[in-house]
Amino acid sequence: MSSDFEGYEQDFAVLTAEITSKISRVPRLPPDEKKQMVANVEKQLEEAKELLEQMDLEVREIPPQSRGMYSNRMRSYKQEMGKLETDFKRSRIAYSDEVRNELLGDDGNSSENQRAHLLDNTERLERSSRRLEAGYQIAVETEQIGQEMLENLSHDREKIQRARERLRETDANLGKSSRILTGMLRRIIQNRILLVILGIIVVITILTAITFFVRKH
Repeated sequence: MSSDFEGYEQDFAVLTAEITSKISRVPRLPPDEKKQMVANVEKQLEEAKELLEQMDLEVREIPPQSRGMYSNRMRSYKQEMGKLETDFKRSRIAYSDEVRNELLGDDGNSSENQRAHLLDNTERLERSSRRLEAGYQIAVETEQIGQEMLENLSHDREKIQRARERLRETDANLGKSSRILTGMLRRIIQNRILLVILGIIVVITILTAITFFVRKH
């Protein structure tokens, strides 16, 4: 499981390095090359997001006791992804301003005002994105706690089931012991009855013998 995560991790590192390099080159490229580079970066950002999703799935499959380290690394990668998207947005804004100026011939002040407005909107989006990321992280941590609680409940259930099985075995053994004791008591009572009968027979025999002896004399 961790080997799959590390493989995705290496791919993510290579891909983000390429994206960082391309984003830094966008402002210096001619218009045609800029357009192609922007499309290329958009595609690679989607690939990076898919890698993050795969890594997140792998982390969820890791046992809870070993998950903490990987969760911290995932937080770092998501922050890196957010920074890349922010840098790319700023690069695209600069690229859009340049194209608009070339096509419409806007003056420098209008371009600066529009750029400032777009940057302000971008910062708002970034704040919203950070809040969503924090909410997502809380949800993931809550899910992890829930999984740990379910595992603990499962262990407790197994213990209760084993205790019930031991109680059933004890009840069965007590039942057998009770039957054995009942049989022994029955045999003791039967033996005592036989002894009493034998005693009565002996007494009757002795009395008969004495009576017969007395009558003879």
